[in-house]
Amino acid sequence: MQQIINFVLRNKTFLVFLLLFGLSLFFTIQSHSYHKSKFVNSSNMVTGSVYQVANGIGQYFNLADENKALLEENRMLKTIVHNLKLDTIKLSVTDSLKFNSSYKFRSAEVYKNSYSQTTNYLTINKGKKDSIKVDYGVITSQGIVGIVENTSRNFSSVLSILNTRSRINAQLKKTNHIGSLVWNTESAEFAQLIDISKFAPVAIGDTIVTGGQSTIFPKGVLIGTVNSFKIDTGGDSYIVNVKLFNDMTNIGHVYVIENLKATEIKSLQKPKDD
Repeated sequence: MQQIINFVLRNKTFLVFLLLFGLSLFFTIQSHSYHKSKFVNSSNMVTGSVYQVANGIGQYFNLADENKALLEENRMLKTIVHNLKLDTIKLSVTDSLKFNSSYKFRSAEVYKNSYSQTTNYLTINKGKKDSIKVDYGVITSQGIVGIVENTSRNFSSVLSILNTRSRINAQLKKTNHIGSLVWNTESAEFAQLIDISKFAPVAIGDTIVTGGQSTIFPKGVLIGTVNSFKIDTGGDSYIVNVKLFNDMTNIGHVYVIENLKATEIKSLQKPKDD
């Protein structure tokens, strides 16, 4: 307390000046509308900036929740888009969109992702309790990722397209020429489309999509673009080097695809005993 008193005594002249200066500003602002409006505008600008910073900080810490909400919304939109491609909607329905759903999408987070081995896998945070099953397709908004191979209660392992065991039905988007997407282990940026007829009109830059001839992926899911191509050693088909749309070294969130008609399709495809 004594130090405070000594400080006031030492600086009494300056403190009196500040007091009088403050009082003069107060009375000037109160008695002149112009000065008052300027003061209010200035204070609003300062407090507005503070609120903006505070709101930005709040939004930063809420990014995880916002991302989850966006993922859920995207999941619903993808379900609608893919089903709209496959089903005819009756225009007489006015209360809601009603159609025979063929695919269901579930969002998930990637907990582990390998891409530098010859047999790479991903681990996602959805499993049996989330109705995830073996042979479900896994994609991102950019393109395909892989196929669910094993599931536990809370997690699933996904066979990455960067795996020598991976073989996915794919085609040229602009034609109906079908092949198989495989991986030669040389680069995480590229996969190879094989068994494409040498008569197919392949060109650099062409888009490659899923072919839809399996129960795993819908037709038309993005894969990548043609980077280069050559005739295989047999001379009957192309080997197409495909630049993947996905950065397979940086996969954070994915969608798991369930084909709701897979069981019915597989039952028809089973060979019958004579």
